[in-house]
Order: sequence, then C-alpha cells, then structure tokens
Amino acid sequence: MPHRPAPARQDRRVRAARLFAATAGGAVLGALLLGTAAPATAAAERSVPRAAVRAEAPATVTVTGSGSASAAPDLAILSVGVDVTRTTAKEAMAGQSSAAESLLTVLRGEGVEDRDIRTDSLSLTPVYTQTTRGESKVTGYQASQSFSVKVRRIDRAGQVIGAVNDATGDSGRVNGVVFDVSDPKELRAKAREAAYRDAYEKASQHARLSGHRLGRLVSLSEGESLRPGHGAMPSMPADEPSVPLAPGEIEEQVTVSAVFELL
Repeated sequence: MPHRPAPARQDRRVRAARLFAATAGGAVLGALLLGTAAPATAAAERSVPRAAVRAEAPATVTVTGSGSASAAPDLAILSVGVDVTRTTAKEAMAGQSSAAESLLTVLRGEGVEDRDIRTDSLSLTPVYTQTTRGESKVTGYQASQSFSVKVRRIDRAGQVIGAVNDATGDSGRVNGVVFDVSDPKELRAKAREAAYRDAYEKASQHARLSGHRLGRLVSLSEGESLRPGHGAMPSMPADEPSVPLAPGEIEEQVTVSAVFELL
C-alpha cells in the first residue's frame, strides 16, 4: 500500500499555503494602492496656488512731514570792505592796504577776535574811460578787499558798522549783514521733532481713512534743512556812529519722508 501522510502534518501544510497566499495578495494590493495614491498627491500639490504659499506683503503708506523751529539770533555776520582807486596799480594797492589795516584795527578795538575775521576777496582791476573817439582807455586802477566779520555781541553790531565807516572814510563799504545762531543743533533738533510728528499724524490719518491701523515704521529719511529769511541789508554806506538793526528771529526748517505699515 502507498504511504499517506499523517492527518496533522497535512493540516499544517494547508494552513501554510493559505497564509502565503494571503500575504502575497496583500502585498500586491498595497503596491496597487501606493501607485494610485502617488499621482493623486502630486496632482493635489500642483493644484495649490503659489500665492497661497507665499506670504502676502503688507500694505504701506508713505508720507512727508515738515517742521520748523524759531529762535532769537545770537550772532551777526558782517560783510565789510574797502575800495581804493588810484592812477597806478601800485598806488591803488598801497591805498587799499592802508584802508584795510585801519578797518582791521577798528574791528579789534571793538572786541572782534582775529578768529572771527576772514578775507573773502581781494582784487585789482583797471578803470576804463571812454575817449572822445569812442576808445576805451585805462585811466587808473581799483584795489578792493572784503571781509567776513562775526560779531558775537549782537547788540554791538550797529556800533561796529559805524566804527568801520569812521575808520575807513570814503574807502569803506558795508555790503550786508546776516543774523544767525552760533550753535544751530538745538534749533534743528526741535524742527526735526516737529517734522516727525507731522509725518506720524498724516500716516495715522491715512490709516484711519483706509480702514487700517498704523503699524511699525519701515523707513525714515531726512531732507536737507533750510534756514530761510536771514536778516540782511544791501550794500550801503554807514554815515552814523551806530546803525540801527533789527535782528528778528532765525527759523530752521526740516522735512522727513516716512514709510509705515498698515495693519
């Protein structure tokens, strides 16, 4: 008789075969599911707009602010000089030197320090006269020198002008006077603060009108400061011992440009 396997051994073989089949089928099914899921995921990623991934840039507002500050001047800057005309160039230069020396002597006598006196120009030019024949002929020479003088005691500026005229006579010239502050930093700082407040108030109003809230300051730049309206007078002779002057006020102007976020 042929040999037959025992029933227990046969049952074990059947169970093993069934387990193998189930495992193989699961692997195939998993592979099929993975293969179909990958294209779907890629398609979904491609369908997301790039704008949604990138952070939206915040809205901003750009404004310009202006501010000014005023103060009484504490400095007078005089423009004075001498002009001398003589027949020869040598004589003109000698006369100009003598008149300039008298001018400098009186300035020092009025308490003006050497550091506050500066030569602005020095010139020697021929003087022409028209002849009866219509020709231009040199009949002399004019030598000139002008000085910039800082008078730190502003209440004495008129007295200094009168003293210059007395010392130089017909050769003396007063070309003008400018009033200023000796240290403009504090005045400029006040004007800058006013300019920033003006810019901030404008930006706040724009935010309110557009239905936003004002956010952080993004950038700030300052323009060139101005000091308009300096007191000045045209070229004039000073015939009195003391010339009345009206210093007024010095005004500093500052502009700023600011960019704020809108929330």
